[in-house]
Amino acid sequence: MVSDSTAATLAALSVTISFPFFLYGAWYAIDTEVMTWDRLLYHLKFVVTGLVLTTVPMVLWMIPRLMDQFGGLAVVHAFLGLQAYALLILALTGIVRIFQAKRRADLYRNPDPDADIGELHENMGAWRRRLRVGVFGYLILWILAYLVGIYRYLIDYVV
Repeated sequence: MVSDSTAATLAALSVTISFPFFLYGAWYAIDTEVMTWDRLLYHLKFVVTGLVLTTVPMVLWMIPRLMDQFGGLAVVHAFLGLQAYALLILALTGIVRIFQAKRRADLYRNPDPDADIGELHENMGAWRRRLRVGVFGYLILWILAYLVGIYRYLIDYVV
């Protein structure tokens, strides 16, 4: 069996490694002028990799141990993490609708650089706001949860 300190180190390492995947995935999507199907899939490879690197240690190691250490920083860490995932779900509600509208308009396979995606559906503005609020909120809360988690790691396993 793996010791607690080894598991904590592996979890911290996995979550730390996920951040560059999130950053590159976000940068790629922002830097892409016309989002084609291939570019969307390339972007999603990085975002999904970051989510897996963050979520697997959380589900397999952090959540099962939470009740044993419920208090103080553990509660703050868990609260920030749960709020981050709640905002990720909010972002997904926007992403799914945007994806459906762009797919119906065939803008992934036949991109039109002059197309105004705001005109694809009357709710596109709201969906894009949900996406932005969700993504930025997720990243901000993810960073805060990460910092609390690293602080807890340093206190519990290093110092």
